[in-house]
Amino acid sequence: MTTRAHKGRGAVSAPLGRFERRPVELDPDAAHEKAAQAPQTVLRAMQAGQVISTNSSPDIPFDRSINPYQGCEHGCIYCYARPSHSYLDLSPGLDFETQIYYKPNAAARLLEEWEKKSYECKPITIGANTDPYQPAEKTLEVTRQLLEQFVEYRHPVNIITKSNLIARDLDLLADLAADNLCSVAISIPTMEDDLKRVMEPRVPSAASRLKAMQLLAENGVRTSALLAPIIPAINDHEMESILEAVAGAGASQAHYIFLRLPHELSEIFSAWLQTHFPDRKDRVLSLVRQANGGLTYDSRFGVRQTGRGAYADMLASRFHAASRKLGLAGSSYQHSLDCKRFSRPGQKQFDLAF
Repeated sequence: MTTRAHKGRGAVSAPLGRFERRPVELDPDAAHEKAAQAPQTVLRAMQAGQVISTNSSPDIPFDRSINPYQGCEHGCIYCYARPSHSYLDLSPGLDFETQIYYKPNAAARLLEEWEKKSYECKPITIGANTDPYQPAEKTLEVTRQLLEQFVEYRHPVNIITKSNLIARDLDLLADLAADNLCSVAISIPTMEDDLKRVMEPRVPSAASRLKAMQLLAENGVRTSALLAPIIPAINDHEMESILEAVAGAGASQAHYIFLRLPHELSEIFSAWLQTHFPDRKDRVLSLVRQANGGLTYDSRFGVRQTGRGAYADMLASRFHAASRKLGLAGSSYQHSLDCKRFSRPGQKQFDLAF
């Protein structure tokens, strides 16, 4: 597999997706030339059939979510959503961060779901898989269009992001927060700029995310911090300093997620380590396996988010001790929201008719 680091990109490889059955074989010279080309971002519209996804995982604090985008230009090397690009016959590597699909009809599909008589109001999370405030959102505004519907019909919503672009929508979020209809979780896995540039290349700086967190908190939006992921021998030493920073920025609580390497992500992450941290590669992967019962990834509920064993227990102990000291302890990074204010689309007009 040809590997090459490109400025502004996370993955250093483009391995085939696990469902690809007829790979195109390139001769060595052609493969090298292709790898040397700096990949450009391509945005493609994807009409959503059903916009609300559901899950029954006991590890996840929500059962409904919306992802305005598939693929993410942020390029975070650790992103557990990368393998989802295999379903599009694209690489979870460079394709995931350069071939971005957006859902222009997401807001319309959401209203259709809400109009159904069988619909039961429960909080919906935006950004469970890929970031709803990745660079394309600045112009496409798919996430903002969704939020406008949440405001109009007073539906509770949780948001997960690692971008300060969320501050653009402060007007909508503050409106929702006034009625206990929203919470925000902002992810900050590192405060070190050099590490951020290679680990999550197109994510805004930690400083800008802290400013966004402070702005949201000052305007009544309950905001949590996510240290996601914690990577052995890469950013685990920053745990306490990050917690101190988010506490100072007004976070109400904090949580962490241990590095997850499902499917093709194990190969992608290993290639990244070899390129950027060759001296630490074996140590990192050894600790990952120690926390997963000898495997690179253990997908079982109850352990996949935190790992297990002595190293994982040590991380948990450090995190919980620091969180308690800083007043950041909490049971879930998503707050309990009000579901009684929801007004079904069309209901107001229906009421007036009688």
